[in-house]
Amino acid sequence: MKRVLYGLIFAMAGCSTVSSTLDTLNPFSKSAPKIKPAELSPLQVSVDIKSQWQASIGAAGAFVFTPAVVGNAVFAAAQDGSLARFEGGRQVWRINAGQKLSGGVGADDKLVVVGTSKGEVLAFKATDGSPAWQARVSSEILAAPAVAGDLVVMRSGDARIFGFEATDGKRRWVYQRSTPALALRSNVGVTLTSKALYAGFPGGKLTAIALNNGAALWEATVALPRGATELERIADVASDPVVDGGSVCAVAYQGRVACFDVDNGRQQWARDVSSISGLDIGTRALFVADEKGAVHAFDRHSGASLWKQDKLFMRSLARPIALGSRVAVADFQGFVHLLAGEDGAFVGRYATDGSAISAAPQRIPGGFVVQTRNGALHGLSAQ
Repeated sequence: MKRVLYGLIFAMAGCSTVSSTLDTLNPFSKSAPKIKPAELSPLQVSVDIKSQWQASIGAAGAFVFTPAVVGNAVFAAAQDGSLARFEGGRQVWRINAGQKLSGGVGADDKLVVVGTSKGEVLAFKATDGSPAWQARVSSEILAAPAVAGDLVVMRSGDARIFGFEATDGKRRWVYQRSTPALALRSNVGVTLTSKALYAGFPGGKLTAIALNNGAALWEATVALPRGATELERIADVASDPVVDGGSVCAVAYQGRVACFDVDNGRQQWARDVSSISGLDIGTRALFVADEKGAVHAFDRHSGASLWKQDKLFMRSLARPIALGSRVAVADFQGFVHLLAGEDGAFVGRYATDGSAISAAPQRIPGGFVVQTRNGALHGLSAQ
């Protein structure tokens, strides 16, 4: 059994101290964190986070649904099969995919794609939501697909990556590699660029994969497994890599954050930090939310530590998003926190519907959008 649920790992009594936090870190958990999270202190707001629009799609249930943004369009999905296109918060179309969904959404201006727990890949026309094609992968789909040009990339729960033709869903290639005996169950996907796609794996590896045939172009080590037990040796890249300029950066649970040359995988810098939430890159800094709820800023070129904000302890943060001179992070109670990019001080806060925001926020024109576990979509801007 190559992949193990968070709940199963947590149930292994006495294995290690790792198990005490795995349930808290679980992005699929609907319960409150087991370790008491930090209370939010009253905030002197200096920057308003304003609502551009609000909409609703439906509950995520036991899964994480990340909206996809294409120009002014936002595509969102829910566990019950709901799939919709919004523009400025106005619903353009809404369909039911005909099956319960577990992963989504990927889109471009022609196609929108979602996945199911049975490994079904469902593609629809982006213009009106009419069916385009169906395909299948080897196991459940937890990650958002990646769609660009003539290629649709799906990642299955067994860490295989599939490339499909965007026109008809015909399989172009499949990439697979060996994985450790224990691995985190996560909604980690891939990052698709015009040159290659980049994917992190259990065991702390980052791989660049060719778009035409799925061959590995290079492989680099984000983190090395270490420890006496299998649990202690979990060092998975459990969030999507981020590509910016000539760098691709990734972070591993119980490991490091590291940046590499996009063309050859040469390491540029690395720092010790553990995360399953992920990272984002701003003008000056790389921002990481660690497993305990601290937000770190590192110099994007050298990896030098710039600041650390630790007042969101165990609030199960989603991936940070860089917004000009600021950075936003969302938590398990549906709060969006805005931090100053230069020192990490709190400058703004916004309350959504009270349910967790586990999906990575996505940029939209003039701001960003978050999707809550209960299915609320909030288009926000920081003034």
